Amino acid sequence: MKIPRIKPKHFLHLGRIIFWFSTGAILALFFIASFTFLIFKTVYKDVVYPGVMINGINFGGKTEVQVYNFFNNKNYQIKDVNFVFTSDKGLATASAGQIDFGYNSSLLANQTFNLGKTNNLISNLSLIVQAYINGIYLTPSYTYSQNKLTAVLSPLAEKIEDKPSDALFTFENGRVTAFKPSVNGHEIDTTALNNQLLSKALTAMSSQKGIVIIIPLQIKTLEPKITTDKANNLGIKELIGVGNSLFFHSIPSRIHNVALGASRINGVLVAPGEVFSFNKALGDVSAFTGYQQAYIIQNGKTVLGDGGGICQVSTTFFRALLNAGLSIVERHAHAYRVSYYEEDSPPGIDATIFVPSVDLKFKNDTGNYILIQSQIDLDNLSLAFYLYGTKDGRQVTMTKPIISNQSPPPPDLYQDDSTLPKGVIKQTDFSAWGANVYFTRQVTKNNQVIILDKFVSNYRPWQAVYLRGTKE
Repeated sequence: MKIPRIKPKHFLHLGRIIFWFSTGAILALFFIASFTFLIFKTVYKDVVYPGVMINGINFGGKTEVQVYNFFNNKNYQIKDVNFVFTSDKGLATASAGQIDFGYNSSLLANQTFNLGKTNNLISNLSLIVQAYINGIYLTPSYTYSQNKLTAVLSPLAEKIEDKPSDALFTFENGRVTAFKPSVNGHEIDTTALNNQLLSKALTAMSSQKGIVIIIPLQIKTLEPKITTDKANNLGIKELIGVGNSLFFHSIPSRIHNVALGASRINGVLVAPGEVFSFNKALGDVSAFTGYQQAYIIQNGKTVLGDGGGICQVSTTFFRALLNAGLSIVERHAHAYRVSYYEEDSPPGIDATIFVPSVDLKFKNDTGNYILIQSQIDLDNLSLAFYLYGTKDGRQVTMTKPIISNQSPPPPDLYQDDSTLPKGVIKQTDFSAWGANVYFTRQVTKNNQVIILDKFVSNYRPWQAVYLRGTKE
């Protein structure tokens, strides 16, 4: 029997048959898979795909709302679990229900329902197959209300937390030494607390009713900006400016206020680039902070008020700033000429303040720290401010004040006062000449003008006022 010879064209024909058969099979399989996938997506359009699990529970076939309600119910079951936050300053307690502690129901429901339902077809198919065959295990997510927890901890936080306090320095024998050391501040470490709370989630969620979970609060130390050990690294080497004033004939309460106000500024450090606020450094000026009543200018009148005499301090400090050649950001003249400020100075070299609206400010543009020292001589009723830092070569030139448009005070005014005995005269305001005064200051450095100021003071003529008693 003769075997037919197989020609090359037979192989080609067989290859075509295999190719088209395989192509048809693949297309058929593709259409079947696509049709099956579409049916699968339609069936599970509004529910979770099979095999999506959290804590070993398969949520396949559940709606997003059902998943949300499941975890919300779990949260309700542990609402009476108590957390006790302890510290050496005391403790605070809160139930899980009080701070909304538990599963993050919204997030878990959203993650579970939307798994495999993104716009990426290949990724979706991969996740669906993986979940169906092996299951996909999502990590449980927990949450609590930060605001509610803060409210619970607030009374305890008031005992624990304090702000850091910068060191204050004085300049002696060529070096800076601390006369008030820096103090660290403290606050509850909220990051650590968050981690501690969430680490107890599994214990809380699987607990029996009435369980107590103790969480020791971790306290964070807050470093001050200027610590005591930086005393010799602040660039404070020498005297860079001084200001002086006298306050003869001041009443005792005014002398007290001048001394107290000067002490509040004494020892303060001003950082390079910092804008120093006299009012901020001075703080509250009232009887509550130790000030006594003396004469102040308020609403166009000279009246008794807490802190009368503080402008003696601001005026003296202003003179030190002028002498040091520092950049003055804000300065205000008095409404009228005050005799105290002309005891050792021409008119116009004064600066008024009124906490909190009227301020005296300067910018430290020296590149080094500036130490402020005050010195008061109660025997000679004189005040001085010394500014220490590092000289940078600046030179100061000031003109003498130019006085113009002087005007006499109005005639004395006498007002009847039924609260004073008849025949008693009490002076409540003092006369002063009006004038327009200005002077200029030029500050040079390396033969370049770096500051050119003109300080103007428009003093009103001031009337003396007397109260005349009429009470019988």
